[in-house]
Amino acid sequence: MTLINPHINFNGNAEEAFTFYKSVFGGEFAKIIRFKDLASPEFAVAENEENKIMHIALPIGKSNMLMANDVPAIMGKTNENENRSKIVITAESKEEADKLFSGLSAGGQIEGPIGDSPWGLYFGCFRDKYGIEWIVEFTSKYA
Repeated sequence: MTLINPHINFNGNAEEAFTFYKSVFGGEFAKIIRFKDLASPEFAVAENEENKIMHIALPIGKSNMLMANDVPAIMGKTNENENRSKIVITAESKEEADKLFSGLSAGGQIEGPIGDSPWGLYFGCFRDKYGIEWIVEFTSKYA
């Protein structure tokens, strides 16, 4: 089966964001690699960026992985106000959808409150406090 695993670029706060995501989803990080872990004479790392995240991965559910990195200053800033692709979570119950929506949207901006939608899904969408856009949905059709 094909899997889709979202990967997000951050401007130096990937670890903070992923610690927050871990507090909502639970589990443990599958991997954390800092830029200093890859430093070599061929790959110089600025002192102010050595502790930034080169790769972080958080398993979610049975077979999904949320991944991210910090963008080094030399590559320019990621535009945190752009309309990024949304991350869609299909929950296994309304209760799980409510928990994830409430947890992930804390400190963010709710675009569509969670509830029954005209198209038949239990649905809500928001931009979290890190600027990432999420959709949380549930349908008994997949339960």
